Formats: sequence, C-alpha cells, structure tokens
Amino acid sequence: MTEITAYLDMIGGVSGDMLLGAMVDVGLNLDDLQVELNKMPDRGYQLSKKSVKRGGLEATLVDVELDEGGRCKRTWDDFYNSIESSNLYDSDQKAIKAIFDVLAEAESSVHGGEVGTTHLHELGTVDTLVDIASAVIGLRLLAVDNLYASPFPVGVGSSSSSHGSMGATSRATAAIYKASGAPVRVGGKQPIGEAVTPTGAAIVSTLAQFHQVELIPDQIGHGAGLRDPEDHANVVGLWIGQLKYQSSINDSNLMLLETNIDDSSGEVLGYVHQTLMDQGALDVWFTPIQMKKNRPGTMLSVLVEGDLADQAAELVLRETSTFGVRRRTVRRYEAERQIVKVDTSLGKVPVKLKRIGDTIAQAAPEYEACREIAQTTGLPLAEVMRRVANEAVMRGSPWAE
Repeated sequence: MTEITAYLDMIGGVSGDMLLGAMVDVGLNLDDLQVELNKMPDRGYQLSKKSVKRGGLEATLVDVELDEGGRCKRTWDDFYNSIESSNLYDSDQKAIKAIFDVLAEAESSVHGGEVGTTHLHELGTVDTLVDIASAVIGLRLLAVDNLYASPFPVGVGSSSSSHGSMGATSRATAAIYKASGAPVRVGGKQPIGEAVTPTGAAIVSTLAQFHQVELIPDQIGHGAGLRDPEDHANVVGLWIGQLKYQSSINDSNLMLLETNIDDSSGEVLGYVHQTLMDQGALDVWFTPIQMKKNRPGTMLSVLVEGDLADQAAELVLRETSTFGVRRRTVRRYEAERQIVKVDTSLGKVPVKLKRIGDTIAQAAPEYEACREIAQTTGLPLAEVMRRVANEAVMRGSPWAE
C-alpha cells in the first residue's frame, strides 16, 4: 500500500489554527473532526470556517470561537487530564501529550520553575487543546503517513504578549527551535511580526521531519492566519501526495567519511572495516587510488548516520596512518525492503523483497537458507536460488508470514 506524504510549506509562518485551515482546505471535514474532538471532555468552543484571500492566495480560515466556559483559564494538569480521560486512540493521546510536553519544557526553560508548573498566559484556554488535538487527529483523518516541513521563518520586527514587547520570534518559540534542532529560515524576505506561535512550533517540530523530499502532489491547500498584512501572504501551505522515492531512513542525516591511506597494512584495513561495521556503519568500502610520488594507495569510504560520524572518524584516525578524514552530508534514494517467508516447492524460504512503490522490483532469496536446501536436496545452489526467486515473484503478495 502506497504511503501518503504531506509537506508543510511555511510561507508566512504557522500556528495551530493556520495548520487546521490548511487541512480543511485539502479536504478535512470539520464535522468528522468534531466527532473525534468530542471524545475529550472539554467544551466551550465552536469551529467555523470561511474562504479568505491572503496576498494572491486563496485560503481557508478556521476559527476556534470560545464562549465564556472556553475562556476559563486552564492549567497544564487540566490539559493532561483531559487527554488521558478522553476516548481517543492511544496513538492520538500519545502524540497530543508529546506536543504538550514540548510546550511545557519550552515555557519552563523561559520562565523557570518545574516543567508543567509555569503559568500558561495566552496558552491557557481550551483553544490550545483544540489546536493541538486537531493537528494530530486531522492528519490521521487525512490518512497522512509522513509529514515533512520547510524551515521555520524567523520573522522580522517585534511582537507583543502578556510579558511585554519582544522580537518577532517569541522566547518560547525560540526555545522550541533550540530544543528540537528544527531548522529556521534566516535571510531573504521574512514575514513581519510573530510568524510562528509556540503552539505551531510545538506541533510541527514534534510531528514533522525537515529533510528535503521529492513529492508528487495530489492536493494543495492553504490555511490562513487572522492577520492580512500587505507585505506577505499570511498562510501555511499543505501539499499532499506520494514520495517519488520511498525512503526508510532520514537521508539528511547521512554522512560520508573519506580518507586516503598509503601505508597501513591489509590486516589493519580489514580490522578497521569490520570494526566500523560492528559500530553501526551503513557501508564501508575501499577504492584503489594513486597518491603523491606515484605511490599506490587506498581510499577508505564510510557511510554512516550523523550521530555516529564522530565516533567513526575517531576510529579511523586512531587505527590507520591517516592524519585527516573528510566528511560531507549526503542524500540517497533507498528502495523499500522487506523480508518475508515464502512457501515454495522447496519449502518455506526467507526472501528479501525490493519494492519501488507498489511494484516488487527484485526478490532475493536468503543465501543461508538456500545453501541448506542445496546441501539437503543435492540441487545446485544457483538452481535453488533461481527457483525460489521465480516462485516468490509469481506468488505475489499473499505470503506465509
């Protein structure tokens, strides 16, 4: 089954209601959403929508209208109790609480005190819960499997809150950027004023990934903010479709380490290769090269995830004769892989499937299992592997396991 992917284009920033408007603009039904929101005990609000124009873009504005009960101030415990006492799916509850955790930690880092004990100020009304819960529930109702996002815009100028005047990026929002490692867009044309609210930052930094993807879009929508400034379109864009290539890892976090070596023995290089693989390197290989003074040498290349790059480089520097290791970020396309057990005429055999979209591009029988069959039956190993591969493709998807 093809996964549905969404991309969030933070043109003018993002807030909880802007994200909700974008989801409605691509087809989220507010009545269906309200059915899910009613599984929480909180009331005192009403959802409404209307079409608006922001700059040159048509967008949907969703308003969470509060009555007197909805404007009553709530504490962190009130919100957490509402989530835990709801009848929402466990996965929804977990995601909603995770977003509130991000908000609570940011507020604590800015204002001091234990996490979850700070005063909520603007965040203390029911619309905060509605915005966060709607983001989680809305993506589920839209059947979105993966969410990616552009960098957050920093904004220029100033904003104001109950704490007084401050920069365009509030202290709580900046704390979320710092804690999550989310990228921010700092140069070029920026929206004026507060472009990203703490709630918007918490939602996106928790639910989205930020590396680049190639998306084939099926639907494009825009959610509007309340303000309609002349200098920029105060909208967030939501693109929904399919990835051109499915990837099972975060490609933006891959590092390629390389170094040229001319006087380490084969035994040392073999040891380094095995140790790097044991430490979690994705791949290690050697390339013959020509070095200074016409000396033959070896280039060692290591593909590793970013959090292991320093450890891998230290090993290479310690164990080989090199004085330096080059590093660079790389991206790769990776076909989806799956190990299944296939009922064949030779028995049940593990087979590695390579999938591109809904197509099985290759079926590779596991060597060890095929070797045992060849030794037991007397058939040539190549014949066993050919027969298993053919039968795996012929049988299609109803595998034994």
